[in-house]
Amino acid sequence: MTPIRYAGRRRAPWYLRAGVAIAALLAVSSVLSLVLAFDTEGQEQAAGSFYLADPQAIDGRPGTIIRSEPMPFSPQGTNAYRILYRSRGLHGEAIAVSGVLIVPQEGDNQSRPIVAWAHPTTGVATQCAPSLRNSVFRQVQGLNRMLSEGFAVVATDYPGLGGPGVHPYLIGDSEGRAVLDSVRAAGHLLGQERPRFAVWGHSQGGQAALYTGLLARPYAPDLDLVGVAAAAPATDLRTLMKDDFATSGGKGLTALTLWSWSRVFDIPLDSLVVPAALPAMDRLANGCIETIFDLLARRMEERPLGKTFLTISDPTAAEPWNRLLAQNSPPPVPPAYPVFIAQGMNDDIVRPEVTASYARRLCVNGTKVTFLTIPKVGHGFIARDTADQAVDWMADRFVGRHPQSDCVAREPVAETLQHDGVEQP
Repeated sequence: MTPIRYAGRRRAPWYLRAGVAIAALLAVSSVLSLVLAFDTEGQEQAAGSFYLADPQAIDGRPGTIIRSEPMPFSPQGTNAYRILYRSRGLHGEAIAVSGVLIVPQEGDNQSRPIVAWAHPTTGVATQCAPSLRNSVFRQVQGLNRMLSEGFAVVATDYPGLGGPGVHPYLIGDSEGRAVLDSVRAAGHLLGQERPRFAVWGHSQGGQAALYTGLLARPYAPDLDLVGVAAAAPATDLRTLMKDDFATSGGKGLTALTLWSWSRVFDIPLDSLVVPAALPAMDRLANGCIETIFDLLARRMEERPLGKTFLTISDPTAAEPWNRLLAQNSPPPVPPAYPVFIAQGMNDDIVRPEVTASYARRLCVNGTKVTFLTIPKVGHGFIARDTADQAVDWMADRFVGRHPQSDCVAREPVAETLQHDGVEQP
């Protein structure tokens, strides 16, 4: 594969972009209305007792099952289960995390490979858990291909989504532990002694996938990780926040991060956020991102943030935020685990050159990297548009094929990044 070549691009006139957006809305409105209708049952689940467990039930070995129940509307030829499993919080405390397990009906479960799906941002509120909605089967990118390959697929919600507590948004250790313990939970249900798995994630889930690779050996030596696949992963959080804060839509992601971290780390917001912006932040934090209608509604809710939001011009320069952003920017995954990275060249959320910089760091670290770039694809569709390649790559890892590496192009990549003005590690 050729090294990344990133250059500035001219945006289409506003009236053309508006026309495309309106056409897209009209094209998907009927489909989305069905999605929302199917989701009604899932939304009612939020008030149920499945996601709640007392301290005695939560206490136990990470990755063991607290409870499970069958889910309706699973893909044909599969059995799907909503699961609640034990994990560990940021301070090592026992917590419960929810998720979904989808298993083909045919095949031997005891030898079945597992893929752990790590979802992109859905929100930070309890009701934003993907497992609450039957549309979760459409949200897992490449699900049908993975099932056709005979893989079981487990999809964590992450802590604080589904169950009680604050979701530790973009906090790598929290995500990585939740993914690893979801694989343990899947292994228990499938009767496996040492589960073999790959991890596949998008955006926030891409960060979760990378932290899964970072934590696999120290946190879960009982699991066998064969590879890490990530689409547009959140790697350099300081750059990500700077980029997001410069755009109207991106301010919402900055607000979610600050809202979550202020509660997780007990950091007052009043020294950073102007009082007038706090109600808008609370509204954003209590909404979920599932459909294009959610995105349009959130743009309206983000408007107050565009006028007055923070007391400083660069939130990444203030402590303790700067330190936390650095701590949750993943270092290179250990060379023992090959890595697949997909990046859309029209991505305005996670810029291509930032992902290329992380890929180069992996190469320098000795990791075998498959780096796939797709032109004219933005952030929202990169996992969908590269799911087949990701599944092929993971299938090769499960059968022990030697991974090809694009790291032979590391020097041209470095020159390209320097040309684009990206700071080198």
